Amino acid sequence: MTDVHKLAAVLDEATRTARAVPRPEQDYGVADAYRVQEELIRLRLERGDRLAGVKLGFTSEGKRRQMGVHDIIFGRVPESSAILEGSYADMSRYIHPRVEPEVVYLVGRRIASPGDALAPGAVAAVATGIEVIDSRYEDFRFSLPDVIADNTSAAGYAVGPWQPYDPSLWNLGVVLEIDGRVVHAGSTGAILGDPRRALAEAARLALQAGTVLEPGWVLLAGAATPAEPLAPGARVRAEIQHLGSVSFTASVPEPVPGAPGVSRASREGS
Repeated sequence: MTDVHKLAAVLDEATRTARAVPRPEQDYGVADAYRVQEELIRLRLERGDRLAGVKLGFTSEGKRRQMGVHDIIFGRVPESSAILEGSYADMSRYIHPRVEPEVVYLVGRRIASPGDALAPGAVAAVATGIEVIDSRYEDFRFSLPDVIADNTSAAGYAVGPWQPYDPSLWNLGVVLEIDGRVVHAGSTGAILGDPRRALAEAARLALQAGTVLEPGWVLLAGAATPAEPLAPGARVRAEIQHLGSVSFTASVPEPVPGAPGVSRASREGS
């Protein structure tokens, strides 16, 4: 049986110190994994953090096949993980970060069920986003319950300028650039086969987790391309057709005093 509080405490410590931990030795299922995730978020909120929204994972059919799963997964987005557009991402907070371009929706009204997602005003606006994912497990290796417990590897997110939501624009070109070079290109149609489904799917999974989507929250709808490793000093830019772009630069960590040439992030497992 999974010790929910113990595993949440281990993952919370790994997040706060940017030190990877081994995968749990005990087997546990998806239901217990979501209980760990909930406890993990509770610890953050107790320290004064707030929820900025929710996110979806495994929204690509290919990625679900790769992982041998048949459903998408759900995580929470802490407010403290926001990265201002055009600013710097603090690399000392991460272990082995990767970035991926996202469609980001701004929730316009309280959504308590998938049916509410179809109501007028459910989406207030839409934007191009970049998510930083950073598994707290060693070597970025995990099972499905492991990644759910680890809040779906959520680590950071940046959102570009909000645009009016036009549901007729759903199959859009996506480009991810690192230092001005295109590393991935794809389409928003890879997200659930149609990114317009994201709000209803998020509402369904939120309901199962005993929560609802609140007005003003962001919804990271899922990756439109594969993730790309993020190195210190890299400038990341994502652009989605009709929605504009968003960018940030990964900071270069300061050297650890007394250890020339060794950064704090390196010492902590980056």
